[in-house]
Amino acid sequence: MKKLILSAAVVFASLSIYATTSLPSVEDKTEICAQSEYTEVSAETVPAAVKTALETAYPGAKLLKAYVNDKKEYKLEIAVKDQKATVYSDVNGNWLKI
Repeated sequence: MKKLILSAAVVFASLSIYATTSLPSVEDKTEICAQSEYTEVSAETVPAAVKTALETAYPGAKLLKAYVNDKKEYKLEIAVKDQKATVYSDVNGNWLKI
């Protein structure tokens, strides 16, 4: 009789293990980007490599405004036909953000 009660307890305990629900863990990813301040510069002071990369990536794009930070990264506000966008490039014409 003891074995019957003990085996029933083990069975019920093992069933309750599967009955518990575990909540999926939610990972919050926070990206902190220390952005340097950009200062506005004239379109003529933008390096030729940046202008070439802009013309290659966006044929017919018009450079509206240009900004530069301390790391010589350029923030370019451009217009392609009727759309406006902001793109980021380094001094060598490599795209940082598009």
